Amino acid sequence: MSNIPEIIKRCLSYDDEQEWFDFKDCWYELDGIGQYISALSNAAAMAGESFGYLIWGINDKTHELTDTKFRYQRDVKNEPIEHYLARNVSPAIYFLFDEDRINGKRVVVLSIPAARIVPTEFKDVRYIRIGSSKENIKKHPEREAALFRVLNYGRPSVLNTPSRFEELSFEQLFLYYEMKGIRLRKNTFKKNLELLTVDGKYNMLAQLLSDDPHIDIQFALFNGKTKGSTMYAVRNFGHMCLLLSLDKVIDFGDTLNVPQADERNRRVERKEVMLFNQVAYREAVINAFVHNSWVNGHSPMFTAFQDRIEITSMGTLPPGQTREGFYAGVSLPVNEKLAEIFVQLHISEKSGRGVPKIVEIYGEDAFDITNNTIKVTIPYERLDLGDTPQDNKPIPLEMKDNPPDSNVIPLDEESDSSNVKNNKLDVRIRERVRNDDAESVKNRIVNICTEAKNILEIMIELGYRDKKTVRKYLDPLVKQGRIAMTIPDKPTSRNQKYITIK
Repeated sequence: MSNIPEIIKRCLSYDDEQEWFDFKDCWYELDGIGQYISALSNAAAMAGESFGYLIWGINDKTHELTDTKFRYQRDVKNEPIEHYLARNVSPAIYFLFDEDRINGKRVVVLSIPAARIVPTEFKDVRYIRIGSSKENIKKHPEREAALFRVLNYGRPSVLNTPSRFEELSFEQLFLYYEMKGIRLRKNTFKKNLELLTVDGKYNMLAQLLSDDPHIDIQFALFNGKTKGSTMYAVRNFGHMCLLLSLDKVIDFGDTLNVPQADERNRRVERKEVMLFNQVAYREAVINAFVHNSWVNGHSPMFTAFQDRIEITSMGTLPPGQTREGFYAGVSLPVNEKLAEIFVQLHISEKSGRGVPKIVEIYGEDAFDITNNTIKVTIPYERLDLGDTPQDNKPIPLEMKDNPPDSNVIPLDEESDSSNVKNNKLDVRIRERVRNDDAESVKNRIVNICTEAKNILEIMIELGYRDKKTVRKYLDPLVKQGRIAMTIPDKPTSRNQKYITIK
């Protein structure tokens, strides 16, 4: 007997019917049921589900239990309907009627295995689901082609989707692995990291890990509480190896997460309260990268408002995942190989603690899961010290923390988002950037080298692409005595590292 309560619970967790299941009350049309078997079987394959479901006893609008009177144990011209349906379904699949009572009300579930190898047909016609309707797939050739691709190669993933670019380089990837103490071999890294499709071409994962994936990853900042307010700046963390982009977005959280001096009830020691929980922010960012639907050409979106940060990944829960399992930390990554690489590089773990950690801090309401996106909201914990109205406090962003080659696009205070492309710095900001940038980069290097780092590690931490730029700031620090070489007798040694003098 199938686990009907679990099937019903999972299907009802969605706001609307999905293409791989359908709710009915007491509807009965024999050939219509056969057409649904074909449509739901093919739709389940497209969605990556093991089964599709036709469910009687639930109102498709209100999702309320209706206590169905539908009978599946009946004959048609002295032939059981199950036999009639099986005789007209091709290829033969083991669909199954079953029933149970939930809250005292009868529910019937027809479980239908997903199509394999070839599409499922009823009376020699292939059907597919489009929204909540079943259609003859011949009327939709693009969907038919997509179904055959899934049956032949599996659902689109970063491994089986070809890169949109053939000429890719991986210098940053090698540097990143070297920084983590892992050596990649040029003759085996493509195979070991699974960067090629079955026909030997670069796949989407290769594109993401290349020096320029040709993908924007933007962090937008607004002065108000909605996107209708004035946009303060936009920073682009894309067009570099995805691993570096991830680090940059996480590090940018440190820039935004300013400590607040809590002078209330102060007696001896002043207390500092951070604007938001950095652990929750980090986990949300990592999850957004791992679970984003990169194959559709979309990147996660990062937006800071006056009272919160929103982190939105494209796509929804992976096949087989429930909301309960998601909140509990059941790990079913959308991009399994990318998740494996993150574990290898100690960026994340396989423990699945990310989502439970966010839930522990901010509750399940921090997540907004739709059919197309998963959004996490990280609220600010602003201190109301009674001196400034909360609504007038700007978002925290210190421009001087950005290096001179950073892709920050500040906006004039009176401009709106339509003026971003003009890229005109406010005069005051321009003056501050000119005066503070060089010293800011030097200060960053001093902070980076509290533990001994080689020039490659420093280069990656800063987000630069060549050693020459790093040396422009590093050499003066050595001469000033703020940074020291670990091997001063051999300045050009390949093992040379630099450490801050405290």
